[in-house]
Amino acid sequence: MLPAQWDTYKRASKLEKLDKIPMAMIIDSPWIPGYLGIKHMDYYLNPDLWFESNLKIMKEFPDIIFIPSWWMEYGMAAEPSILGAKIKFWEDNTPSEYHTLYRLEDISEFPEYEVEADAFAALTLHRYKMHKQQILDHGYILPMITSRGPLCTAGFVRSTTNLMVELVENPEGCHKLIDLCTRVIIDWLKAQHKVLGNTVEGIFILDDIVGFINEEHYQEFAHPYLKRICDAFPKDWVKLYHNDAEVDACLDYLPDAGFTTLNWGKQKDIREVKQRVGDRMCLMGNVNPLEIGVRGTVDEVKEATLEVLEGGTEGDGKGVILSVGGGTSPGMPRKNIVAMLEALEQFNGTRLAQV
Repeated sequence: MLPAQWDTYKRASKLEKLDKIPMAMIIDSPWIPGYLGIKHMDYYLNPDLWFESNLKIMKEFPDIIFIPSWWMEYGMAAEPSILGAKIKFWEDNTPSEYHTLYRLEDISEFPEYEVEADAFAALTLHRYKMHKQQILDHGYILPMITSRGPLCTAGFVRSTTNLMVELVENPEGCHKLIDLCTRVIIDWLKAQHKVLGNTVEGIFILDDIVGFINEEHYQEFAHPYLKRICDAFPKDWVKLYHNDAEVDACLDYLPDAGFTTLNWGKQKDIREVKQRVGDRMCLMGNVNPLEIGVRGTVDEVKEATLEVLEGGTEGDGKGVILSVGGGTSPGMPRKNIVAMLEALEQFNGTRLAQV
């Protein structure tokens, strides 16, 4: 993203009231190759194509803040690959992972990890090193470091189904695995920071598996580890949390974990989210990404966008960033992205001043 866009995003995340509501979208490898009509494998393995693809998107939509900015994102592969998960690559889809930790007690036999050299983490860091100066020379910055969260990574290493069962049947073993994943994530984020340099002022954590557990389990198996990650980085940084599964069990606790900004799914109306955490977190959402963002008509997209904006700005109008409820879904067409922008322009021009 551009420096001015990051400044806007930071100010919104710190709950400043802005003259205009900004729009930000999480874009990554599930959406970009399909939108541009290229093969996923080429996007991952051709460095020049990766760079030109991201540059093309940013120039095509200059009024959107793309999160996290120039993301070398191998689907879900990087974090679990550090701990030995099997990764499969496909021509026309993102990579998939398969767990290789068949018993929790085998954690003690894992070799020492080294994020700078392990699997797709190492390849990601190398790609950033290759293109960092080129990105800066085009006037863009790399302000965020990114990782899957502890439960998400643990689920990919052990299998999500097994992990859910073992939270009840073997909580001690789960804590050992989640603790290991948390250490990996902190080291992985710090390795990215080292490569990307002093334009970094934020972390971006994605953990949908938190949405599969209840409040009691969130407090035991998720919150302490998410807080450790936030606490490992400067207090004044932007800390974005993404979970487009259910957020009811974790919602009230996320600000105390240290997150400044929430990107959540379609399940919960923005009015309720704002009522519960809107004075403690910036809300980045939450137009339905699939039924509306991908499949909706232009008019349906505009209507849904205005509904989100009206709900999100009730009261003081602070701490709202328009987005879809999660990442940009594969297949979301240009016309619907433009429709969101047009609805936002309408809202900013006529309704925001009344808030």
